[in-house]
Amino acid sequence: MTAATGKVWLVGAGPGDPGLLTVRGLRALERADVIVADRLGARAVLDGLAAEGVILTAEVVDVGKLPGHHAVPQDNINALLAQLAGEGRSVVRLKGGDPYIFGRGLEELAFCQAAGVEVEVVAGITSAISVPAVAGIPLTHRGVATAFTVATGHDQIREIGGGADHTVVLLMGVGTLAHSALTLARGERGLDCPVAVVEDGFGAGQRVTVGTLATIAAQAAERGVRSPAVVVVGDVVRLSPYAPAELATLDLSSFDPLAAPGGRTPRKAPSL
Repeated sequence: MTAATGKVWLVGAGPGDPGLLTVRGLRALERADVIVADRLGARAVLDGLAAEGVILTAEVVDVGKLPGHHAVPQDNINALLAQLAGEGRSVVRLKGGDPYIFGRGLEELAFCQAAGVEVEVVAGITSAISVPAVAGIPLTHRGVATAFTVATGHDQIREIGGGADHTVVLLMGVGTLAHSALTLARGERGLDCPVAVVEDGFGAGQRVTVGTLATIAAQAAERGVRSPAVVVVGDVVRLSPYAPAELATLDLSSFDPLAAPGGRTPRKAPSL
């Protein structure tokens, strides 16, 4: 292949709200000749920008993936990026969330660099953090949770340790929700550990379902929960305004930031 004269930007589109696209990402879109766009997050951002009167002149190539169906295989996407840049074009690979969080961004970067194509990575706001925030769920909170783990519902999650004070965020986890809930319940979390499923975060169909590891799979089936959705497991779910009264039981007034580590978990509020 001849030396490329174009360039590829790997841009994180965020969770789908154009207001959460970074300024650097917007500038890359404005300069682009071609936008190679994912389905989740990316297309919603492009549609949102158009609705706000932002005019983008780039050609848009849709390479979106549906659950269980990849219309354009990843190898083809890699080759397309290198080909377009090799033609001297400015290419934005617009990816939902952040390119480096379950986005295969490094694979695309490595392929393009091996083909002599210059690549710049523009970080995005991952749905793993932003979508729980929509539901009023902080992934960490003093005295409640001091760490969190992000995984996919396709991963083996048996090795995720900790109790309800270690928040677990599952992406792409609707199809395996029942299995994931049972797996996490076998550890210190137990069946009573709170769970929230946030569907279509920042979208028109945004909806929050709150239950426990014992109940969430049945609740999700009854409500017809669908992807895209983010699953949050841990005591931080109790802080959500969507948590029912029987789960919103944390008494944060008992938290002492100077207490020894063993005394950092707040008491549950007394039942009324």
